[in-house]
Amino acid sequence: MTGWRARLGFLVPPGNPTVETEMIALAPHGVTVHFTRLVAHGATGSHAGQEERNLTMVAHAAESAGLLAMVKPDVIMFTHTATSYTLGPQKEAELIERLSKQCGTIVETAFASVLEALRVLGVRRIALGTPYGDDTTLKGKALLEQHGFNVVSHGRLEGVSNIYDETPERAYRLGRALDKPDVEAVFLSGTGMPTISILETLERDLGKPAISAASAMMWRALHLAGVRAPITGYGRLLANAP
Repeated sequence: MTGWRARLGFLVPPGNPTVETEMIALAPHGVTVHFTRLVAHGATGSHAGQEERNLTMVAHAAESAGLLAMVKPDVIMFTHTATSYTLGPQKEAELIERLSKQCGTIVETAFASVLEALRVLGVRRIALGTPYGDDTTLKGKALLEQHGFNVVSHGRLEGVSNIYDETPERAYRLGRALDKPDVEAVFLSGTGMPTISILETLERDLGKPAISAASAMMWRALHLAGVRAPITGYGRLLANAP
């Protein structure tokens, strides 16, 4: 049977070419990954119009999730951290509750996965790096602080014309630049920015945990699906999966 261990579903922003590649690379033996596009209009990957695209994806999320539910996934992930920054805790919780009831399965967000990952790692003082504009980056910082984390350092990639054209090397340099002595872990936000290939190197060079939205949501999806499968080569979060 396809996905005899677990089937994981991912709701992906329309222009994002990164999620499929990274989730396929991370999927353990016996776990299959399935994707449906969210609905948004305009120039994908650009800073301009991001809030409007986020709200459009939320408005059409039920239709996208309904299509994905047809493959009977054990877990569905909403793979867009910036949408959580737009919604805030209450509206995000309401969205997840609606989709979960509609689909008859567990639904989680990338950002909620990050929060749980940071708690499991036992860290409170973090550095936040994003490929977003100033406004979205500051919303992410504020939301992390609202959940009780101390964002010691934060910053974003400069000169971004399209998030989906960014590289793992740029993500690595961003993580290095944001590290400070009192930072306990580095979090790279944004599922469109490629990150998983540099996380272990970043951790080794910093001597502290480094996670991304991508690594956190695969870790969380596996946990929620009841799959205990350490995945090596992508940082300690996935390597030490409970």
